[in-house]
Amino acid sequence: MDQPTVGILHPGSMGAAVAACATTNAAAVLWCETGRSTASAARAAQFGLTPVAELAELLDHSDIVISLCPPAFAEDLARDVAEHRFAGVYLEANAINPTRVQRIAALLAPTATVVDGGVVGSPPVRGKTPILYLSGSVAGTARIEALFAGTAVQTTVLGTEVGKASALKLAYASFQKTSRVLTALAVGMAREHGVDQELIEVASRRTDSYLAEPEYVAKTAARAWRWGPELEEAADTLAAAGLPPEMLRATASTLARWDDAKDDGELTLTEALDQLAQP
Repeated sequence: MDQPTVGILHPGSMGAAVAACATTNAAAVLWCETGRSTASAARAAQFGLTPVAELAELLDHSDIVISLCPPAFAEDLARDVAEHRFAGVYLEANAINPTRVQRIAALLAPTATVVDGGVVGSPPVRGKTPILYLSGSVAGTARIEALFAGTAVQTTVLGTEVGKASALKLAYASFQKTSRVLTALAVGMAREHGVDQELIEVASRRTDSYLAEPEYVAKTAARAWRWGPELEEAADTLAAAGLPPEMLRATASTLARWDDAKDDGELTLTEALDQLAQP
């Protein structure tokens, strides 16, 4: 197959770096100058992207279009593309929920082939190698795999169902990003009482991620009746230190869904997750 021409709709720090990887297997990677900042222009120039004046020009010349933008703009961008009846492969690679991805796929049908994508990892610069998870039609995902073959962007296909890649991205992001906020709250609380270094020493004895140990969820459920009130106390301590308590109060509210699992040593992961899904 001839090398495709690719359009990147939003050359931000992630978008421009991913687009730069695409230049390896593309005839050209285009971006639209209209409405973009000088910072975007500098990034695009740094990564060797080719400027065009209007979105219509980008879409007319592109076989593959990559949408990588802040989540709030994803559907507006897709509508703009749909108005031009784009007929190539549209990689929807934003951190948006599966329902929104499916709406975008319906919006761009039947002319475009929408591939759901989720980038896990840092922008592919200075040796970083993010994974681009893909789901959608076999033909569509194959085009994206070929586009990034041999580059710093690794691809993994999850299946043909649009929404799977976005679900994986958001499931992982929910843990990674929330855990960092929890770290800030924990260290902030400890600092207020002069024990932040001791907290870090306690935590350093355990380096594994709970995300890699889902069997621990059942143990959490069995202890939720005790942990919820404990987190309410921690939330009060945060509030007294001028730190936001809402995240811990929300966690306590979540734990309350496991009240019926009190001290149940036989509870399985499946049972715990089923209970969590029942208000």
